[in-house]
Amino acid sequence: MKDIKLVICDVDNTIIVKYTTLTEEAKDCINRLRAHGVYFSVASGRDLKEVKAAAQNWGYDDFELLIGYNGGSMWDNLDQTEENYYRLSAETVKEIFDLMRPFDTYPRIYVDDYMLCGKESPMLLEAAKKGIMKFKLAKSEDEFYRDIPKVMFGIDEDKMPELEKYLAEHKSDKFAYFKTQKMLMEFCDPRIHKAFALRKFCEKHGISMDQVVAFGDTTNDNTMIQESGLGVCMLNGSDDTKAIADVISEKACDDNGWAYFVEENILKPRGW
Repeated sequence: MKDIKLVICDVDNTIIVKYTTLTEEAKDCINRLRAHGVYFSVASGRDLKEVKAAAQNWGYDDFELLIGYNGGSMWDNLDQTEENYYRLSAETVKEIFDLMRPFDTYPRIYVDDYMLCGKESPMLLEAAKKGIMKFKLAKSEDEFYRDIPKVMFGIDEDKMPELEKYLAEHKSDKFAYFKTQKMLMEFCDPRIHKAFALRKFCEKHGISMDQVVAFGDTTNDNTMIQESGLGVCMLNGSDDTKAIADVISEKACDDNGWAYFVEENILKPRGW
């Protein structure tokens, strides 16, 4: 790619190892990209407030674009506006819970400044211990039935293939689903995905999707990887994401693979 205007990255297991910060090498890459006029963005399944907090913890409060809820929300820092898109209705959330009953899962949703959970899980306890989020246990399943951007279900990793097969056989036009981690399945409105919000930003600011480089590691990153001019899957990524990517990074996330790829394939060739 000769003309890069924007670099967008998934967060967990792409630009950072889960619940850790950016490496100094990654920060250096980001700073050099931006010094040469390339916008930088992160896109996550997390709540937008949590995405903003993560960026601030890394030392950045001015990324040009932040995407939350897998494309369900967007902070445009160029014109200081927040946009929120399609939500699941309370009725659809109930349908999703009914669909998931054959499986032993850990349901949860974002509510205000905490996460509402059906039961404790090792993943949540780890996040709470590190001070990343607060959570409360629901008294009944009815508490989940509300209009929300998404609903998440943690599941044991060895059960994920069975769940993926099951969901492929029970598709609906009322919701879409994404595997966002090896042990996490998420549901949202079928019109929502990371490329949806990315396109909104690019259209508003006169950027072609061909001028975007996108990095990700799993299914919820696929649309932005497919629609960008260069789509990169991390070496530690899932098979479906590797299959649709233009290129796979030489190193995994926990080997500082993102920074290595950017240094070797974007910065050095341009003398930046």
